[in-house]
Amino acid sequence: MSMAAGEYVSVQSWADTEAADLAVERQELESEPAHELEELAHIYVRRGLSPALAREVAEQLHAHDALGAHARDELGITEMLRARPLQAALASAAAFTAGAVLPIGSAVLAPVQHVAAVTSAVTLAGLLLSGAGGAAGWRADVARRAARRLLGALAMAASHAIGGLFNVAI
Repeated sequence: MSMAAGEYVSVQSWADTEAADLAVERQELESEPAHELEELAHIYVRRGLSPALAREVAEQLHAHDALGAHARDELGITEMLRARPLQAALASAAAFTAGAVLPIGSAVLAPVQHVAAVTSAVTLAGLLLSGAGGAAGWRADVARRAARRLLGALAMAASHAIGGLFNVAI
């Protein structure tokens, strides 16, 4: 829940930034339409269009949807990549819940005297397998992705060490 809430707050902050940027752009389009048209044409020249073609494209896009053109080409805001706080929170909740299955399951099923060792071993194995499996699925370097997952093991070790400093069982 805390990871989902944190994700929601973070992505909502980004959505607020996008909304503020769009409000500024909307005001600039109303107060300085000629300057905004030139700005858009200049963006297209930097992307490789000739100045004449860039101006024509900018004029046509301004006539069709000036704010949409500036949002996409000047600000980098597209419908597909727009901040979606609720979607991000739900995805984070699902990912962290799925990631908790192995550690919680092993803690519940392990003999009481071996919970810490079994949970640590199972979690480490899960990290390595998920890294390797994800790499294989994406045709990436399996060893590199699996090794990166070892950072999870270092985080576990650090948590254990910090808990030990404060005489708290982790």
